[in-house]
Amino acid sequence: MIRCINMSPTATRRHLLHLACAWTALGVLTWIPIAHAEPVVPGNGFELPGVGDDLEDRQWQYRPNGKKSSRNIDERERGPLGRSANGRWSEGPHRGQPDLIKRVPTPAHGLPGSEGSLLIRTLHPGIPGELTHKPQQDDLILDVQKRLGRSVPPSATPSCVTRVYLPPLDEWEDRSGSHFGFRLDTWGRRKLSLKTEQYWPGIFINFRSQSDSRFDDDSAFLLIRANSRGMDIKGPEIKQLGWWTLGMSVCADGQIHYYASPGIGDLSDGDYLTSQYCYGYRCSRVDLFFFNVVTTDDGRTRSTPWIIDDPTFFTTKQIASKSRSSLFR
Repeated sequence: MIRCINMSPTATRRHLLHLACAWTALGVLTWIPIAHAEPVVPGNGFELPGVGDDLEDRQWQYRPNGKKSSRNIDERERGPLGRSANGRWSEGPHRGQPDLIKRVPTPAHGLPGSEGSLLIRTLHPGIPGELTHKPQQDDLILDVQKRLGRSVPPSATPSCVTRVYLPPLDEWEDRSGSHFGFRLDTWGRRKLSLKTEQYWPGIFINFRSQSDSRFDDDSAFLLIRANSRGMDIKGPEIKQLGWWTLGMSVCADGQIHYYASPGIGDLSDGDYLTSQYCYGYRCSRVDLFFFNVVTTDDGRTRSTPWIIDDPTFFTTKQIASKSRSSLFR
């Protein structure tokens, strides 16, 4: 065990780095301790232009571009992938996009001045032309890496924020379980591992159906993915429907910080939920953020209709773009 006594923070970091370099030179795996950073409220810092979308363009369109991908089930990618006309949204190669992606008028009590939001809903998740009769997911992606031409490191304290409209409970798919997710695509390394791996933290909206014998009434709650062992964490009960604000941030220590609040107001310290080394990973980069829509893959059941508005990406440090021409479309 390394003990550092009577050292300044700078000297301590220098000492640990020298030891790490020495051990690495000997071929020994190192894990340099980093002091836990204070959580940063999502939405602090600089909004990255051209990465999110305020959805105020009346001509906003999305082009599905054929059959959706289903690499998560059958290892099949079916290009060309769907994308929006403004280049900000896309289908991912891992799972397909929702079947309905449409700009709609912003529901009541939305963000001031907002006239347009995005409705996402799906009927045929999973493998095109096949049914699994299990809950499956579709994704809609905002690709930070492609828009910037680079990933974003935790040292820049990246964060993302969205508003999501929760409809009356009688409009939700009649199924207990996850219905919606707001997630990050991140890469990181576990302790005592040299391998950098991809993982997907997120905030899910879960439903309890009164048609399920376990529950007396319809209700909903937030679910956090995930703790250091990869287990989901139950979040607060949803007592208020309509608009909610969700956000996640990443700090220099590689932890994911989760926030949520009913309404449309900016997130604050009081909206803090938890901080986690998700799946045991220390985050080393953020590539994108995205939305999950979940429904039963039976060819008949439509997902809960979700409306999102103003998904936005922030950093506390200015990030130089390697793809500057794409940022101002």
